[in-house]
Amino acid sequence: MNKQKKYGQNFLTSTSIAKFIVDAAEITKTDVVYEIGTGKGILVPLLCKHAKHVITTEIDKKLHDDATLNFSKLPNLIIKNGDGFKNEPEFNIFVSNLPYSKSRVAIQWLLQKKFSRAIIMVQRDFAEKLLTDSMKDRRAISVLSQYGFDMKIMKKVKNTNFSPRPKVDSVILQITQNYMVAKGLIETVNKLFSYRRKTIQNIAKNFGITIKSDSRLEDIDNNEIIKLAKKISRI
Repeated sequence: MNKQKKYGQNFLTSTSIAKFIVDAAEITKTDVVYEIGTGKGILVPLLCKHAKHVITTEIDKKLHDDATLNFSKLPNLIIKNGDGFKNEPEFNIFVSNLPYSKSRVAIQWLLQKKFSRAIIMVQRDFAEKLLTDSMKDRRAISVLSQYGFDMKIMKKVKNTNFSPRPKVDSVILQITQNYMVAKGLIETVNKLFSYRRKTIQNIAKNFGITIKSDSRLEDIDNNEIIKLAKKISRI
């Protein structure tokens, strides 16, 4: 399989949007930046210009090797090859233009990390799901992200700014942290939404606890869902 297809890569080609991403991150010389998805390195020199250190990870060995060759002279850069979600570097700013298929993974990973600011490029529809205020349309990832983060769409990005061109448009999303979220709480909220058609009372029975309520998840607000999940997971 072509690696580009395997990893779902759509490379950002616009230098003006790359600059917008870095400017939105508000990086200073005291910041350590972590980037997942080096790609062809369009963000790398801009990040290094502003940060104390930059750690960038690329899963595609060919792209990693190219980046190592092209940016070897940058003294504050570390380039790693592998799955960026399995590395545990210390950082305070996260920047990423990930494949759309990894957006949910990225959000759940970031919920468990301590950071000051994140700027990520995601599919527009996914961003709208994260930010939805509709109790009927929200999903587990909506509840978790709205609990753990403050989120803001900074810029809409047309699909013409990528190669190969994706079928959908993207947005640049700014994220700041409210709370770190434990893995167990994330797993429990996801499980709750697998029973979303049932009443709270019947959902609770699946977890071996008793709650008298004929309401469903779509009837209660995000904070109540989080409280329910904490009660179930005893967090």
